[in-house]
This record gives sequence, C-alpha cells and structure tokens, in this order.
Amino acid sequence: MSTLRVPVTSLDHVQGPEDAPVTLVEYGDYQCPYCGLAYPVVKAILAQLQGRIRFAFRHFPLTEAHPLAETAAEVAEFAGEHGKFWPMHDLIYENQHRLSLPGLFALAGALGLPQVEMRDALGAHRYAGKVQADFMSGVRSGVNGTPSFFINGVRHDGGYGYPELMAGIEQAMMAEA
Repeated sequence: MSTLRVPVTSLDHVQGPEDAPVTLVEYGDYQCPYCGLAYPVVKAILAQLQGRIRFAFRHFPLTEAHPLAETAAEVAEFAGEHGKFWPMHDLIYENQHRLSLPGLFALAGALGLPQVEMRDALGAHRYAGKVQADFMSGVRSGVNGTPSFFINGVRHDGGYGYPELMAGIEQAMMAEA
C-alpha cells in the first residue's frame, strides 16, 4: 500500500476546509485523457461533499506521452500566481480536446491574465520548479501514472469512476467518524 510521502501544505492548490474529515489528493496531467475523464467525477464529488472534503491537485506531467502537459501545468501555476489557479485548471480540462499553446493563451485571455507576462514566464520556465516538485512528490509516493488519487494519505487503488472513487472516500469518512 502506497502512502502520500509529502503532506498537503500551503504550497498546494487546495479547495475545501482544512479540517475536513477527508483529504483527496490527485496527481494529474492536463493532457492525459484519463485525467480528463476523472475531472467531472472529482467535480461532482466535491459538489456533493462540499464542506466535508478537501481536495488538492498536484502536477504529474507525463511529458514523454503528453508534450503539452508541462506547459499546461506552468500555465495553471501562472494563473495561480494571479489568484486564478482553479478557474484555469477547470478551463484546461474542459478544453482538453483542443489543447494547444495558442489555446492556452486564449484561455488565459478569457481569464484576463496578462499575455505578455505569461509568455515571458513560460519562456523562462518560471514555474518549472513547482511543477517538478509536485512530480517528485508523486514519484516519492509511488505514483507511476495519471490520474493517481490519495485518500487521507493512502493511495486509492480502485478506479476513478464515480462509484469507485466515492466508495473509497466514504470508507475514509467512516474510518474518521
């Protein structure tokens, strides 16, 4: 059984209350089709369990298979610096089927993010360190593919469909009660 080696901290992108009985951590890749399928499942679970679950997203770009995944992660980090990580995260997944560099700039424009500053940040790989730190925390925790989920620090080895992921979360909630 794999466990989360790097706990959730203030450096993570988190939704939900810190004292929630369940913390769900996802290691994801913005270009991964399976992550794209898991995205609406996670959104539905977060909506259903609002106030009782905390969700953290960590980057795990599989650059060999997904050449735009790292750039997309850096764009999300850029948006995060401007207080718009979650809107960008959502837009990237909702537009995954047409992911491209011009498309990422269009999404950033839709959020009112400064285009020239984003171009410069991407050119300098300003957020590569954060993306790499997320990736390495996943490696340390035994992540070898995406999406990978951890529920209260324990890797969820079941499927990422709604019934399987919700069952894992409900089991964790019962254990915490």
